Amino acid sequence: MSAALLLLPDFSLILLGAALRRVMHLGDHFWNGVEKLVYFVLFPVLLFNGLVRTRIDWQAAGPLIAVAAGAMLTAMALGSGLRLFGLAPRQFASLHQCSFRFNSYIGLAVAGSLHGPAGVAAMAIVVGVMVPPANVTAVYVLARHGEHKVLRELARNPLIIGTVAGLIANLAGLQLPEPALKLLTRLSDAAVALGLLAVGAGLRMQNRQVGAGRTAASAYLLTVKLLAMPLVALGLARWLGLPPLYADIALIFAALPIASSAFILAQRMGGDGPEVAWQISASTLLAMLTMPLWLMVAGH
Repeated sequence: MSAALLLLPDFSLILLGAALRRVMHLGDHFWNGVEKLVYFVLFPVLLFNGLVRTRIDWQAAGPLIAVAAGAMLTAMALGSGLRLFGLAPRQFASLHQCSFRFNSYIGLAVAGSLHGPAGVAAMAIVVGVMVPPANVTAVYVLARHGEHKVLRELARNPLIIGTVAGLIANLAGLQLPEPALKLLTRLSDAAVALGLLAVGAGLRMQNRQVGAGRTAASAYLLTVKLLAMPLVALGLARWLGLPPLYADIALIFAALPIASSAFILAQRMGGDGPEVAWQISASTLLAMLTMPLWLMVAGH
């Protein structure tokens, strides 16, 4: 039960965000503004703050990245199994990304809840390294944008910028004055709260076409994302002997629900947006059950 209690505040914020959207009738314009604030300002600050405050064990960070990459590559390969369910090419291209894309907001919040700034710093490394291949693969499968645009988008990605800036500051041994550290802490706290509220406000369970093929494909996809991917991470972490902190971070990363940005990409590139939105929402709600269970398996 300790794992469930540790995650309860974070998942409560997600449910609160869903309730606020419906009860207070806050529309898309408001929540889109919150999402932009979090994505472009607050979360990059959270990443930088975690990295600049923490001494990183670079010898152990290599195996951590290897475990995260192994889990994500496995999910990518298993995601190709969606072809067996008779989906149209547009549907397959939209849904394949849901097998491996991860919600960084939840990951950083949970890492901070379990391990404080050290957890945020470790998750920041994983996010910074895993975001580019995840985005490139998703765009490649949707097959609408050229390579140069993909590279330009990655270079402008705020999460990558925040991670790179934090790593440079960490390696340079940058010591910030106390007022600056307090400011970063305030902004980081706001990032977690507003980010999770925005995740909840974005839950969408309507406007989805139903059918036996779609239902089976959805069940397969959620199994890959929430069960198979963390199982691989858990096995690799134990095989490589990761220290407890990094083993937890690898498992949390692999057990994360689908990124909300998968919906934006599907919409922008002519994919099946409503189906992707449903998968994101279903994975987020189910992760409230599966993530505590995985942490309990890991010994929490």
